[in-house]
Amino acid sequence: MKNLGAMMKQAQQMQAKMQEMQAKLDAMLVDGAAGGGMVKVTLTGKGDLKKLAIDPSLVDPEEREVLEDLIVAAHADAKAKVEAMMAEEMQKATAGLNIPGMGGGLGGFKLPF
Repeated sequence: MKNLGAMMKQAQQMQAKMQEMQAKLDAMLVDGAAGGGMVKVTLTGKGDLKKLAIDPSLVDPEEREVLEDLIVAAHADAKAKVEAMMAEEMQKATAGLNIPGMGGGLGGFKLPF
């Protein structure tokens, strides 16, 4: 029973750290760019698009497809940075927690965001 109590305490600690991490990620802003900085996007740490900036020289009806591709590329750049940041924050949040079957971390655990 002593192990069960320790596991419950660890679960409560992890829950508190996860809530703290989610609030921290939502407050963070991450920039991504494409086309040499001609298209820029800003995402929250949860991946929500907050800002899109397009260099005026790209606003040409004849080049619409290029602009669309650059927007997608800028978003992918920022999203990759968000995912790396989330992985780092997850590692910090679970550091020192010894959860059976998870090697002290969360392994393949997926967050709901």
